[in-house]
Amino acid sequence: MKQKGPEAKRLEVADAYRHWKNWGPYLAERQWGTVREDYSLYGESWEFIDHDKARSNAFRWGEEGIGGFCDSREILCLAPAFWNGKDAILKERLFGLTNNQGNHGEDVKELYFHQVSTPTHSYCKYLYKYPHNEFPYSDLVNRNRRSREEPEYELLDTGCFKNNAYFDCYIEYAKADVGDILLKVTVVNRGKKAADIHVLPHLWYRNFWKHNNRFERPSMRLSTSQEEAVVARSIRNGRYYFYHEGGEQLFCENETNNKRIYNVPNDVPYVKDGINNHVIEGKASVNPDKTGSKLAIWHQFKLKPGEERSVKVRLSKNKIESPFVDFDAVFNQRQQECEEFYNETIENNVPESHKKVAKAAFSGLLWTKQFYYYDVFKWLFGGPGEAKPDRVNLRNYNWQHLTNRHVISMPDKWEYPWYAAWDLAFHMVSFVEVDPYFAKEQLLLVLQESYMHPNGQIPAYEWNFSDVNPPVHSWAVWSVYEKDKEYTGVGDTAFLEKVFQKLLINFTWWVNQKDKNGIDLFEGGFLGLDNIGVFDRNHMPPGITRMQQADATSWMALFTINMLRMSLELAKTNKIYEEVAAKFFRHFLNIAWAMHHIGQKDISLWDDEDNFYYDVVEMESGATERLKVRSLVGIIPLFAVEIIHKDLFEELKEFKIRAAEIVRTRPDLASLISNIEKINDDGYHLFSIMRGFRLEHLLKRMLDEDEFLSDFGIRSLSKYHEKHPFVFEHHGRHQIQYESGESRTNMFGGNSNWRGPIWMPLNYIIIRSLRKYYSYYGDAYTYEYPTGSGNKLNLKQISNELTKRLVKLFERNKDGKYQYHSDDENHMFSKEEHFKNEHLFYEFFDGDNGKGLGASHQTGWTALIANLIMEMDED
Repeated sequence: MKQKGPEAKRLEVADAYRHWKNWGPYLAERQWGTVREDYSLYGESWEFIDHDKARSNAFRWGEEGIGGFCDSREILCLAPAFWNGKDAILKERLFGLTNNQGNHGEDVKELYFHQVSTPTHSYCKYLYKYPHNEFPYSDLVNRNRRSREEPEYELLDTGCFKNNAYFDCYIEYAKADVGDILLKVTVVNRGKKAADIHVLPHLWYRNFWKHNNRFERPSMRLSTSQEEAVVARSIRNGRYYFYHEGGEQLFCENETNNKRIYNVPNDVPYVKDGINNHVIEGKASVNPDKTGSKLAIWHQFKLKPGEERSVKVRLSKNKIESPFVDFDAVFNQRQQECEEFYNETIENNVPESHKKVAKAAFSGLLWTKQFYYYDVFKWLFGGPGEAKPDRVNLRNYNWQHLTNRHVISMPDKWEYPWYAAWDLAFHMVSFVEVDPYFAKEQLLLVLQESYMHPNGQIPAYEWNFSDVNPPVHSWAVWSVYEKDKEYTGVGDTAFLEKVFQKLLINFTWWVNQKDKNGIDLFEGGFLGLDNIGVFDRNHMPPGITRMQQADATSWMALFTINMLRMSLELAKTNKIYEEVAAKFFRHFLNIAWAMHHIGQKDISLWDDEDNFYYDVVEMESGATERLKVRSLVGIIPLFAVEIIHKDLFEELKEFKIRAAEIVRTRPDLASLISNIEKINDDGYHLFSIMRGFRLEHLLKRMLDEDEFLSDFGIRSLSKYHEKHPFVFEHHGRHQIQYESGESRTNMFGGNSNWRGPIWMPLNYIIIRSLRKYYSYYGDAYTYEYPTGSGNKLNLKQISNELTKRLVKLFERNKDGKYQYHSDDENHMFSKEEHFKNEHLFYEFFDGDNGKGLGASHQTGWTALIANLIMEMDED
């Protein structure tokens, strides 16, 4: 981050959440159907509060909205709602299919785009597309009752956008000051006929009083001194003034409609769905006394074709006599500052179309922050004065210490509205480019005592905190530290040391829990890769006593080399870390040895016949067998690489002596990794599991277009398995076959597929690793690219070529479509003027045609495309 403009100065303000970051797009895009809100007997999260119940149920742990804003504790929330005059409900929240309804798992069925945001959210813009005709809720549910062999039935497939019969609803926020929020909603009729649209900006309090008797219900009521003004008061955040231009004020309480959901009397007369019922059905369900904890300003328009109308509201801590005099000027200033920020962030030599992709990626990443609140102890047993919830399924029972109450980066605020350990690590590698303060804060956050388990495990995700994600946190920490140091010229060693101490605890957990035999070979089961195994690696078939995972062991080698590098950096100012560095140096050698010598058995994770790494299973009989599946599992060993300059060894005498002693006494260990004693012409040592021979042969397979190399990046499973499925006969038939797109199995819910598609985060680490190898080998080593072509390139050139293939996903193809919209049969994204320039960031991409798949707004780790664009070094 190199900026020094107004936005950069706002970022530098300490205690950010009391200043410019106090308000932001921290509202979930889906609170219904989450584990947090599930108080069912058997843990049926999707059914307990579904989309239909959400309008009537006051949530316990959070709130949701369309393009919403809230404060960093989600006390007060601001978001628009819409109605086309035909739907049976107000459009207050995004609709989608649950995991039980979708043929490929949960799936949002709306069209919306996180268009732009500054890091402090001083300016944000969101686009929601809303049909003129009745929203096809039932059609989307019914038509998706199809097999996993068929594609998903999407909103555009319903025909409700035919003839452009829809509204573009632009939701924009600008901050006049820290506690002064301006919201403008502009609705444009894109259709050929006049159409009705209702716009209802909502202001409401999260229901924090029902479960905590320390707090009384807050209130909103009309100002006695100003027209078109409402005063909101809460014991938790004081007084706010809400100003609007025109429209009808509608009040109710953010309290559950018990009568509708449970058929018991309501606690108050005007409940949460009161505004919905008044607008849609004309019921007397809003408070005539103009007071409540939930408020909407009701505007009604009939727009001609091409006509647009704007609705403006302002929420401020201060009383403002003329709240709309400077409204447009503030917006114009913040928009200009936003453009300046991205012009400074993204280098001028980046092509304009790529700049747009990078800006959209960063903006989506910023929009996907969310206030996340979950206290597992209270969720399991109830809070003070509450009855204990009646549960048979005590999900996350062993995580009773976990109390999360922070703004956190989410993978996708609709499909994955909860943090995931390894997702978040990847997010921060992108975040450091636009907001290094947030990147460092988030990496520290999940290591806090209210997140990390007392035994040292980092929580995975709320469906099962005990599940295991790859240990990439150390990699992200070192990546963020290096990038921050590059931009500022000074390494934040205080941050590095603080994280390092916590990572030591996590490292110990891995060693104690996932290397149960103490032989430096690791298991992890799931490891975030869903169905990449021939069977579920969390639940192995009977008769298999253990699995030595090539990916788990390699991730731990990466963890170890990262800890070594961090300890050497810290040793420059504190010599105590030299001993710690020596410990990690030895551990790295031990893992390298173990990968090629499994116990007393004559077997290795590396297969000399195929020149590839495989998982190894051990049977009750004591027999071992390699599972010869050519997948990313065998490529991950490539990641454990670091280059270190000789000057650092000369500076750290104690470490140098200890390392030399280890090599002298155990030359067999050192012989299995790169020649660490050899220095290249620039004075660098190479630390890597992949010695020259293994690197050459692994790349030969990885860069083969008949195997891993797709036109759009590296596949997660070799295409070889399309015609040659791998079959494992053991207590049944277990088979894995190349599937380029959506998953055809129900493993892990069936909504993610690692059996062929392209995943951005793993591709990013591959490219980063190859660049490190190039830093050591330089131009002296070249490899065929693609394999069999006779075309020889060095590793930097190969990195750039792989980057170009990934960037091609976001470029227009010969049909004028962004490649990830290659199946756009409706032609909306390729030809319709107000669709074709909007970017989506999918969870993963088809290994053959690049089609975007999975979660459509997973900007989180797909934002790494911005890093690739900015890091590409054209030759």
